Amino acid sequence: VSPAARLAMNAARTGYRVFSANSTAACTELAKRITERLGAELGKSVVYQETNGETRVEIKESVRGQDVFIIQTIPRDVNTAVMELLIMAYALKTACARNIIGVIPYFPYSKQSKMRKRGSIVCKLLASMLAKAGLTHIITMDLHQKEIQGFFSFPVDNLRASPFLLQYIQEEIPNYRNAVIVAKSPDAAKRAQSYAERLRLGLAVIHGEAQCTELDMDDGRHSPPMVKNATVHPGLELPLMMAKEKPPITVVGDVGGRIAIIVDDIIDDVESFVAAAEILKERGAYKIYVMATHGILSAEAPRLIEESSIDEVVVTNTVPHEVQKLQCPKIKTVDISLILSEAIRRIHNGESMAYLFRNITVDD
Repeated sequence: VSPAARLAMNAARTGYRVFSANSTAACTELAKRITERLGAELGKSVVYQETNGETRVEIKESVRGQDVFIIQTIPRDVNTAVMELLIMAYALKTACARNIIGVIPYFPYSKQSKMRKRGSIVCKLLASMLAKAGLTHIITMDLHQKEIQGFFSFPVDNLRASPFLLQYIQEEIPNYRNAVIVAKSPDAAKRAQSYAERLRLGLAVIHGEAQCTELDMDDGRHSPPMVKNATVHPGLELPLMMAKEKPPITVVGDVGGRIAIIVDDIIDDVESFVAAAEILKERGAYKIYVMATHGILSAEAPRLIEESSIDEVVVTNTVPHEVQKLQCPKIKTVDISLILSEAIRRIHNGESMAYLFRNITVDD
């Protein structure tokens, strides 16, 4: 074999392929944007649901010895998308791909990362399933809890969308210097503080009884059940945990005559955002923006936003939401394909990822 042919063979062997594991057209949009930026073609594969509802995946080209990136955006039908990803990863593993990297901008089940009642930590189960299916690395964005990275037995790159959202605030919100960053509950205060410090703006936090936060949900492990006449050893009487009682709604920080920018990681059920917008309006905010990385916007969200005091909802394209945009012109999209394509390029070339995490602290 001539040296030139050997070089070509080596280049082919150590090349990379980008596949989309989605069977719906709306979900392949982000994959197309990423491949355009990389100057690559989307890998040839067929993903479809059979008449009996089973998912079938067929890889239509050789991936032996290659780095393969599977871009999987999560639509409304979460469980189908998860199965598509698992089956494609396993198909690539069987086809002898060298590395299988999942590009999952919105990681599903990330809200089920804590123990509740007699449930389970579903996020940990999904992490184990992905490892078993053959994934060797994951690129994701703004995990709901950063500790989720610890569920995986392989590397996870948790990229941030905040630089793109900060850029949007500076370029698209007129007079943003008169804005105040708002956390709709104390849980979101850390994220809001990060935005406020970077933009040199003030911070406000909404606190009070109307907010039923995730942290306050009863974890429900009353096990064993309370028995009336149980004899308890006098030395074992535990102090009673006092029930929480929330104060009336208060806004900590001044929003009067200001633009209010509510920041969060996920906007799904919008009731809490709508309620927060009403409170801010009452307190004198004259314009209200909501910014979040993942715009899931399920059920009646577009209609509720359209009828609310919210002026604009800004989300990234980690989750397809074209249908919701048609229903509600207040929803605006920021494209984050740039950072995902750069992450793919760096991982394939074995370059440092530090550039993508510059100025990001532990709390961000």
